[in-house]
Amino acid sequence: MDEQKKIEAIKSGKIFIYPTDTVYGIGCNALNKKAVERIKEIKTRDKNKPLSVIAPSKSWIFKNLNAKKSLVNKYLPGKYTLILKKKNSNFLSYVSKTNTLGVRIPKHKFIKLIQKAKVPFITTSVNLSGEKPASDLNEISKNIIKKVDIIINSGKLSGKPSTIILENGQKLKR
Repeated sequence: MDEQKKIEAIKSGKIFIYPTDTVYGIGCNALNKKAVERIKEIKTRDKNKPLSVIAPSKSWIFKNLNAKKSLVNKYLPGKYTLILKKKNSNFLSYVSKTNTLGVRIPKHKFIKLIQKAKVPFITTSVNLSGEKPASDLNEISKNIIKKVDIIINSGKLSGKPSTIILENGQKLKR
């Protein structure tokens, strides 16, 4: 599948298994509520538990979230998820029912497709809720594989999930 077809697939709400700079993720266009709900079902995840997004750009973060430039520039792109307050508490409420949203910009070439699609993209590890994240496609349950639309293979990844950083700069232990 060429780059343009992948960008169109992102925009249209297709479900991807994709590589990041940490572990494999499962995601979709975060603006597509039906696709987001599908991901929660695939992961057997509590529907009220918030998901995070990959931001299409730093400017998208500043437009939609209360973020200090110094914090964003220090950690993104990279192996971090920033937990930031939404400017509008109803923004992406089906992604996160709280007044905060987890946001990442992984350091991986797949992210260039998200940037070109110009949409926020759900990012959560590709595993059943509570199980170990996958650093290799062979570690992913066949039940999950058969429910996604597109799989991007990037070989073995580092295997350590992103570090969570709160808006005050505090790191959370996983």
